Order: sequence, then C-alpha cells, then structure tokens
Amino acid sequence: HNTLSSHLAHLTRAGLLRSRKEGRSVIYRVDFEGTQALLGFLIEDCCQGTPEACTVALETVLPACC
Repeated sequence: HNTLSSHLAHLTRAGLLRSRKEGRSVIYRVDFEGTQALLGFLIEDCCQGTPEACTVALETVLPACC
C-alpha cells in the first residue's frame, strides 16, 4: 500500500495523474494533457526532428477528444 501510494504521488507530481479525495480514499485518474505532452516529447525526440512522421501514432494513442 505505501509503495503504490508513493508511485501514484510521483506520477501526480509529474503531471501524469490527477487525484481527488473521497472520504478516506484518494481517487486517481489519468491527466490526458500531461500524458499527451509527455508522449509528444518522446515521439518528437524519437523521430529525430521530424515529429510529423510520428503524429499519427500520438493521435492514435491519445485522440484530441480526450
């Protein structure tokens, strides 16, 4: 339990998760904007300066509607 809470807290501080308290529980959900920004950075870096080559992959993983 403590290890999982620690990992979730790190992901929240990194902007990949959002949390809210509900009674004594903490509910976590994906922060799509933060996750999309991270994936965008990784794809741009991976595509060596031609991110348009990887745009389809990013849009498939996290569509704009989310």
